[in-house]
Amino acid sequence: QVQLVESGGGLVQAGGSLRLSCAASGRTFSSYAMAWFRQPPGKDREFVAGVSWSGGSTYYADSVKGRFTISRDNTKDTVALQMNSLKPQDTAVYYCAADLDAYGRIHPEGFDYWGQGTQVTVSS
Repeated sequence: QVQLVESGGGLVQAGGSLRLSCAASGRTFSSYAMAWFRQPPGKDREFVAGVSWSGGSTYYADSVKGRFTISRDNTKDTVALQMNSLKPQDTAVYYCAADLDAYGRIHPEGFDYWGQGTQVTVSS
């Protein structure tokens, strides 16, 4: 079992930046691939970014590529999502997810462990 808690959401104007953080506790954090998903209002949960257990490999949804950066610190059991050049369509609840051998997965069904989510609202 691993427990995940997101933080860092808020209200920001278009073009601005936010940094989300996800703190993990429980089993060995460094064993888990991690990812960020988001769920816009009235829509399904969608993949945003993922990172390998070591932090050495990352992958992104096309909609955020070049604007968002995922990173992890295995000494602090945290994963972060730096979001730049935010757009109103980035408005969503953002979730941190984890699972073993999950690197490369983009569907929510591929992850067993989830945080409670943090709201990001981008105003135009």
